[in-house]
Amino acid sequence: MSRSLKTLGLTVLITACLLFPACTQDKGKQVVVYTSVDDIFARPVAQEFEKTTGISVKLVTDTEETKSTGLLNRLIAEKNRPVADVFWSGDPARAALLKKKGVSAPYISPAAQGLPVEFSDPEGYWISFSTRARMIIYNSEHVAEGKKPTSIYDLVNERFKGKACIANPLFGTTSMHAAALFQVLGDEKAKQFFEDFATNGGQILGSNGDVKNKVASGQCLLGLTDSDDVSVAVMEGKPVGYVFPDQDAFGTLLIPNCAVLIKGAPHLAEAQKFMDFLLGPETERMLAQSRAAQIPLRPGVKGPDIFPSIKKIKAMNVKYPELAVTLEKIMQGFLKEWTDRNS
Repeated sequence: MSRSLKTLGLTVLITACLLFPACTQDKGKQVVVYTSVDDIFARPVAQEFEKTTGISVKLVTDTEETKSTGLLNRLIAEKNRPVADVFWSGDPARAALLKKKGVSAPYISPAAQGLPVEFSDPEGYWISFSTRARMIIYNSEHVAEGKKPTSIYDLVNERFKGKACIANPLFGTTSMHAAALFQVLGDEKAKQFFEDFATNGGQILGSNGDVKNKVASGQCLLGLTDSDDVSVAVMEGKPVGYVFPDQDAFGTLLIPNCAVLIKGAPHLAEAQKFMDFLLGPETERMLAQSRAAQIPLRPGVKGPDIFPSIKKIKAMNVKYPELAVTLEKIMQGFLKEWTDRNS
């Protein structure tokens, strides 16, 4: 090659590197993780993964008010040019929607061995681990122990008129809970529950955290929220009690975490390693011992002291892979109309 061609090639290379700084520095291996799990609970897991593997994690979280929905829409918008490698979903409904929209890819992780298959997608588009539960939280100073609520139907009981609350059902785990009720109770009974809640003066709040705070302050006497919010309230010494609802009826809704591989993930090998880490027993152990007090799905992993093991909870018989269809239907129809009418 002539000196002039060599010079030209070097000039082109230098120019390209100036225009694209990635040429001039090795950023190392990384994985981009979108998560609807609270940052305070997700970040320690990501940091432990970084420490164990040397792979850096770019963690992108959602806001409390639009939990799950904001990142879901972003993932759908980025479908043809994905930025995220993994979606760590706080519930299976959003994971099922991503499969339906063609955003996710199947991955059967060897680390998933020992996890119960009924909580996950049978084709491997999302795998569940470490669950929360939808619980009733009540103010223990204003609700006597002998009269504590036991069912979601206590929220529509006249004795709690104007003093029951839920988070906005168009977002987060409350939307999944609504979809589960439509699936388990049927459309008419589920619609009637929401109408009775409104008629009874039930309050619609911005988030599950708001439910926890209003009940703890006594502004509401009871509400529906997630078990991690209950755990935090108890650890903070708030005057609250809690129950797993409908243990003598259709059961309590369990909300497992889900690991989702994004189709066309820019960092595929790193994404699979992060999925493997999420689905291992150590992550379930970390989440159980954190303030989230999540309940392990895998037998043999010690759970949080505050809650019983999963085998002692009567779970709502939900078909998780089918929740996406129900969720889309009610969010575009009845649930949106009901929320607009009663907010």
